[in-house]
Amino acid sequence: MTYRQLCCILRDAKMEDAEWDALCLMEHFCAVSPSLLRAAPDRDYESVALTDAIRRRLAHEPLQYILGEWEFYRQTYEVTPDCLIPRSDTEILVDTAIRLLPIGARFADLCTGSGCIAVSTLAERPDTSAVALEKFPATLSLAARNATKNRVDARFEGILGDVLAPVSALIEKAPFDAILSNPPYIPTKDIAALSPEVHREPAAALDGGEDGLLFYRAILEYHASLLKKDGFILFEIGFDQADDLISLGKAHHFAHVHVIRDLGGRDRVVYLSNIPFDERSSLL
Repeated sequence: MTYRQLCCILRDAKMEDAEWDALCLMEHFCAVSPSLLRAAPDRDYESVALTDAIRRRLAHEPLQYILGEWEFYRQTYEVTPDCLIPRSDTEILVDTAIRLLPIGARFADLCTGSGCIAVSTLAERPDTSAVALEKFPATLSLAARNATKNRVDARFEGILGDVLAPVSALIEKAPFDAILSNPPYIPTKDIAALSPEVHREPAAALDGGEDGLLFYRAILEYHASLLKKDGFILFEIGFDQADDLISLGKAHHFAHVHVIRDLGGRDRVVYLSNIPFDERSSLL
């Protein structure tokens, strides 16, 4: 199989990022660099593992699950079908947390999934520690492995529990300087229209209930009280959910709600606190 041939196969199958997928698959399964693949696109490589990987990709299995790992922020994560695939959009939340967390902070990461939010924040802020909440045992085990893989396990504590209700083990760890969360936020009615690849990710990590706000409401209802008085919450949100989160934040008596946009200019993260966002930023 040559790089040129694989690009053609994936393009013919209407894969959106055919060239990128081909590069990643051949680099991973044939141990050849992207620069060499581009320089010699007609060089043939034999790999039984590559053949199987192509079959899986043509069946719309996400590239990240096939590779078994993915880069997020500056770290590498084990990725399995037990977790939502880490996405670059979420790096905005991590960037903000790294910047805002006070020295020596302890924070909670709710709906931790792969652990990418907690682990990358810990890796970039070695003075901090995290408690990560996850409903599913296999997913929590994955997050713990990622903490170990990225050498932050001494400051990472996983707790099994459902964010849709109070969690006594989490309450015992309070108070927190911050709560970080990228919860499921896609409205149930919109799930069917998602791509075949996204349908291979855990439905429980995508479905945010009828209006997409189920998990935000639960976190504010059951877990916001675990913050210190000067603590803050950072939520990743859907592009059209900022107004709803502003209303929810005010309904739960947060004096300051601030929306942070991603590099594409879309609303991506909401900050809730009793300290103004700009004032907290100016203290750093």
